[in-house]
Amino acid sequence: MEMILLALSIKNTYHTTKLMTAQKTKSAWQKIRKFFNDVHLWIGLTSGIIVILVCLSGTLYVFNTELREMASPELYKVKNENGSKPIAVEELIAKVKASTGGKVASVKIPSDPNRTYQFMVRLKEEGKKKAEKGEHKEKESLGAGGKDGAKKGKNPEMAKEGAGGGKRPSAFAVNPYTGEVLGNISESKSATADFMKTMFSLHRWLLLDKIEKPLIGELENRKLGSYITGAATILFTLGVITGMVIWFPQKIRAWKQGLKIKWNGSWKRTNHDLHNSLGFYACIFFFLMGITGPQWSFSWYRDALRKTLGTYQPEGFEAPKDPVSKISDKTTKLNIAGYIAAADKVLDYKGDYSISLPKDSVAAVAITKNKSGFFASAAGDKLLLDQYDAAVLKTEIFKDKPFNERVSGSIKALHLGDVYGMFTKIIYFFACLIATSLPITGTMIWLNKLKKKNKAGKKKVMQPAL
Repeated sequence: MEMILLALSIKNTYHTTKLMTAQKTKSAWQKIRKFFNDVHLWIGLTSGIIVILVCLSGTLYVFNTELREMASPELYKVKNENGSKPIAVEELIAKVKASTGGKVASVKIPSDPNRTYQFMVRLKEEGKKKAEKGEHKEKESLGAGGKDGAKKGKNPEMAKEGAGGGKRPSAFAVNPYTGEVLGNISESKSATADFMKTMFSLHRWLLLDKIEKPLIGELENRKLGSYITGAATILFTLGVITGMVIWFPQKIRAWKQGLKIKWNGSWKRTNHDLHNSLGFYACIFFFLMGITGPQWSFSWYRDALRKTLGTYQPEGFEAPKDPVSKISDKTTKLNIAGYIAAADKVLDYKGDYSISLPKDSVAAVAITKNKSGFFASAAGDKLLLDQYDAAVLKTEIFKDKPFNERVSGSIKALHLGDVYGMFTKIIYFFACLIATSLPITGTMIWLNKLKKKNKAGKKKVMQPAL
């Protein structure tokens, strides 16, 4: 018996010495990996619940436009069974003015003949209050940067939304073949629209904007919610970075293990692989969503992002003035068809037009054209035309811009996922779905390790002292 106990004692001493030696000789990579693993863990535990809510609502909001159109197809779809030609836009403008009593600021003309035209109308005060009730609370466009961005002029893409009076015009859908004003898209009511508004509120403000009384001092609940989601998104981005460091194995030949999911293993192994492998495949999209999101929560972050990209504009910056139309005694304004024909010569591809009407007799006609199709880019090309002879005064081709300006102009698209139309929307949908699952699978990994550690500790205590 004494010989057996002595043998066990020698064996335990050998394994203990070997373990201590291994711990002392940890490589630098192991130490770095452990540090990043600890940071990753506590970031995930701190922001997990907020990230789940933000990512889940973001997953559903990816197809916001498509779902709204499906819920109210009468405002977006028309049938041209007889193959008739659309009514002249000038005639449609007159019908819209007569129907709404407002002033038409711009018109959107789709390349699809089975879609309605949209007229952006500045309503008179009586109609404006009614039209803006829903708009004020939601501010659906993620491009709106709030008061800081518009007032200081530090983010031109964000300030543009409220140009010309501050309030966004209402969008009216019109049948281009009959001239019938189908309705105000801004006032469209449906269960789907209400649900998407709730998802937007959850994504941006955690529904805190629904609570009227401030929860903390005089701080608006909407700002409080925005600060919380912004901070959680920053932590999420750090979690993505630390997660990628952890993903890389110590031995290069083992890297393939991080790409596979072992479905026939234990549930613990499958859960680990779901967190590890899916996180790797979608990490670039996580990073893009995370790095762009906080700019709608913090002005300092927005400024830092623009400075990093080299597109920051300080307070008081005056952009170069746009060229104007040339007036002569014999000049008369062209019609919209003439402007489109002139634009097609420069922008020779199929696409949707957005035409801003000149505000006075010298202003230029602003035209934006976006490519249409499954892989269509969200970025458009812009032209300024002389309103009298359609001469091209200024051209802005998106692909010809410097890389930093293209990125800066695509921040909203990079966050929403419509960089390349439906193609990237589908990718972002699945990426957001994976992001929603990461805090859950990550927490389960931590709990399993904690349980295993506790069992090992109990087993060590129960061993007989020799």
